[in-house]
Amino acid sequence: MSIATDTTVYAAGAVCWREIDDEIQILLIHRAERRDISLPKGKVDPGEMLPQTAVREIHEETGLLVALGVPLGVTEYIMPSGRNKIVHYWAAEVTDKAILTSSFIPNDEVAALEWMPIVRARKELSYDPDRIILDNFSALLAQKITKTFAIIVLRHAKALDPASFKGADVDRPLSARGKRQADSIVATLNSWGPRRLVASTSLRCRQTMAPLAAALKRDVKFVEAISQHAFHDDSEDVRSLIGKRVRSKKTAVICSHGPVIPELIREIALATGTPMGNFVMEAGLLDTASFSVIHLSKSHPASGIIAIETHDALL
Repeated sequence: MSIATDTTVYAAGAVCWREIDDEIQILLIHRAERRDISLPKGKVDPGEMLPQTAVREIHEETGLLVALGVPLGVTEYIMPSGRNKIVHYWAAEVTDKAILTSSFIPNDEVAALEWMPIVRARKELSYDPDRIILDNFSALLAQKITKTFAIIVLRHAKALDPASFKGADVDRPLSARGKRQADSIVATLNSWGPRRLVASTSLRCRQTMAPLAAALKRDVKFVEAISQHAFHDDSEDVRSLIGKRVRSKKTAVICSHGPVIPELIREIALATGTPMGNFVMEAGLLDTASFSVIHLSKSHPASGIIAIETHDALL
């Protein structure tokens, strides 16, 4: 998807929430110049993917570093300039650490931050599109599935063509384009705050994960069973891997190969009691350096997949 045209502006933001005195409260921003109250959001910068924009804009407007949760929908409206504006939103739980390390001070753009209960927040918001997104969050809250984690299934970046590479397939490296792709997706993958990194033992998967591992200062666990050459002989190991990731309730990135990824997603569906509908199967149809983010409940992971979002590399 193009993120900038002459007639359309793309933006991203979030419903930032936390529990205060046993009550869920929402963060609203008071914008100085426009004298309105809104959810934190902002325009996409060149070269950004939408989740990266959401995290960056929240930090710039509120001083808070957040990890994204479940996608909450998209709003579309006409700006005073006459241009169309499309805004993508996620839920984002604000941790105590984020509050303590916030760098916010009132400025020319944001005059104040205010936490308030959902019912009051809905009344205080200046714009109906923001209320629609808050209603979507309220629906999740009613189902008690606001606390989530994600399993991010990533296809390795572009590798050298097999016809031009002399050697074992497991040793086939990334192309120059693939190396650029691997670098370009780091900030976006980090938008969900991954805690665990897993990859196939094939060189192209190891190289795809290297920039992310360096940025997060985390080790990668290399698993033979999700390599393309070994997958069909190790299906039980694949199921064990997915089961462990579901039980851990920690966001993880799993990097594998085109033929393997549909089976990884199938195992996630089986592990969580999710019917194999089209939306699940389509999540496995990934191009190089593209990924599907599969959101699960921390409190009830066996209740099924809450949402799936797929992102294509821009390069």
